[in-house]
Amino acid sequence: MPEKSLSLRWLEIFQLISKLGSIQKVSAETGLSISTVSNHLRSLEKALGVDLVDHSHRPMGLTPAGIVYARHVYEGMTALKRGEAEIRSGSWQHATDLRLALIDDFDNQIAPEMFSSLSAALPRCNFRHFARPSHEIIEKLQAQKLDAGIATRPAENVEGLLEYPLMRDPFILVLPPSYAGNMQDLIRSKHKLPFLRYSRDHTIGKLIEMQLNRSKISLPNKFELECNQSIIGLVADGCGWTVTTAASYYRAQRYHESTKVLPFPGKSFARTVSLFTSNVHPVATSKLIHETMQELMTLHFVEPMTSRFDWLESKFRTVAYPN
Repeated sequence: MPEKSLSLRWLEIFQLISKLGSIQKVSAETGLSISTVSNHLRSLEKALGVDLVDHSHRPMGLTPAGIVYARHVYEGMTALKRGEAEIRSGSWQHATDLRLALIDDFDNQIAPEMFSSLSAALPRCNFRHFARPSHEIIEKLQAQKLDAGIATRPAENVEGLLEYPLMRDPFILVLPPSYAGNMQDLIRSKHKLPFLRYSRDHTIGKLIEMQLNRSKISLPNKFELECNQSIIGLVADGCGWTVTTAASYYRAQRYHESTKVLPFPGKSFARTVSLFTSNVHPVATSKLIHETMQELMTLHFVEPMTSRFDWLESKFRTVAYPN
């Protein structure tokens, strides 16, 4: 008796069950009914002649056979998606769709030139541009709702994505120009000039908090804001001081004459801004995006900041595409 052919849909459903651990969640994710999802799973198990899921536990866990099979399904589905991406794009000049997100830091100064350059290099491509915080870009990439994104590298490991570092962006102090004290005075908890925090829901805020904790600096949480321009504007008005990055500070050019910039005291630290892509995104297109972004970042951020603050020259720099 001939073996029953496996359906690609069954494999997709099984992969989602192994990831989400619930038929109900898979139903919500795919829009299929719970009974349809269950039937796909049962059909796969029947065709293989083995239970892949332990149906007696909640959340659903994989059987030993299911664990082994899930690994092979993941590798096979990844190869299929990579093949589809390569066939659809051919060489990078023939790419037809690109969903690309940038963090706000680079949206105004870089996005128009970047998309102009990419559209010339990819004449058949339809572009969808998104401006999002770094953590949302990573989440959308992992959910396969983006093809590529420029984001700050988070402190935790990023699963299932390829990373191409673009920029080393050092953290700096931004102070009102009238402030004449030192860092030790500022970190006293009762200092009249408050610390202006970046939201700790955002990657940049989390990185700053980690460094302050490592330095054993504890500051009251009087102000916590999401908007970079608002934070630098408050510093310019003499309402507080902040820790930000060279690129983030450069965005707020209207406040440059009303603020003072100093290196972060002690051991310097920096964020890494990277190009993240799905693991099936064509490498040639990734290289094109990276090289375009590196050139624009150097022109619009690194060169003007290092020419004004020479102490940033060795710290604030772009990173070449890996060979």
